[in-house]
Amino acid sequence: MSVQTEGTDTAGEPAVRKARVPASPRGDDRTFGAPSRRRAAAPYLLLLPALLATLVLLGWPLLKNGMLSFQNLNPRQLIQHLTEWNGVDNYQEVLTAGEFWRVVERTVVFTAVNVVLIMVLGTLIGLLLARLGRRMRLLLLFGLVLAWAMPVIAATTVYKWLFAQRFGVVNWVLDKLGWHSMADHNWLETQFSTFAVVTLLLVWQSIPFVAINLYAATTTIPRELYEAAALDGAGTWKGFTSVTLPFLRPFLYATTFLEVIWIFKAFPQIFAMNEGGPDHLTETLPIYAFVEGVGNQHFGLGAAISFLTIAVLLVITSYYLRMVLKQEEDEL
Repeated sequence: MSVQTEGTDTAGEPAVRKARVPASPRGDDRTFGAPSRRRAAAPYLLLLPALLATLVLLGWPLLKNGMLSFQNLNPRQLIQHLTEWNGVDNYQEVLTAGEFWRVVERTVVFTAVNVVLIMVLGTLIGLLLARLGRRMRLLLLFGLVLAWAMPVIAATTVYKWLFAQRFGVVNWVLDKLGWHSMADHNWLETQFSTFAVVTLLLVWQSIPFVAINLYAATTTIPRELYEAAALDGAGTWKGFTSVTLPFLRPFLYATTFLEVIWIFKAFPQIFAMNEGGPDHLTETLPIYAFVEGVGNQHFGLGAAISFLTIAVLLVITSYYLRMVLKQEEDEL
């Protein structure tokens, strides 16, 4: 800052020291604000590749499938390269068919049973991991990771071998244990037994995710809270309900939400096991859409069923999320 001393004026007043502050350059404000704007835009720039990949890999096929659901596309149209728009006829045909609603009911019940089993067993194993010693914990974690890492089709093939009618290990073990009628039992003959095998497979594949994440969540709980609960006279169950469960509740909500989506859209396990048989009695909505669309070559009808499948899943998940948010508001 420069200082200039001016002389005494005609009235004899003392000289006044005036400080002249140089004017800031015209572009200083913009220069100062530019880095701030760049920092604010950085998160969006980092998200841009993921958003573009989502639009290309998910958005575009979803759009094409939506357009296909309003078309009459069969082998004749494919061969002749015809595009026949039929409006909402595909949706009307699906929604007025009783088979679609039976499949919806079957899918919802199947999802509910699997999610309950997965969450209960996964939570128990996760709590067991938190209480085991270091060596036993590493051994159990190793087994869980192996089960989790096995490819879906490979795991389904192993289960088909285990429950094979003639040379299956399960039938052989049951026969040796005294159930001789099970020596040649066909586990894929009825709806209930087929769903039982598929449920066992899905639960086995899903438990590691729940158990490992639950164990990781338990490591974040402060030990002081357990000590305080013990000083107040809380036993094992009281300590779980007053300390462990409140900390794990957000995790349980999120994991249940993910498991609902995972089980609802399960396709390879059911299809590779018995292709929705016997007599289409184990078809869930993804299997039903594939059989009607690709199997029967009614591609427009299959596209409509797949969109309705997404709609049903959105209804279920939105109801669950609303219930979770209401419970959190009540706790506050």
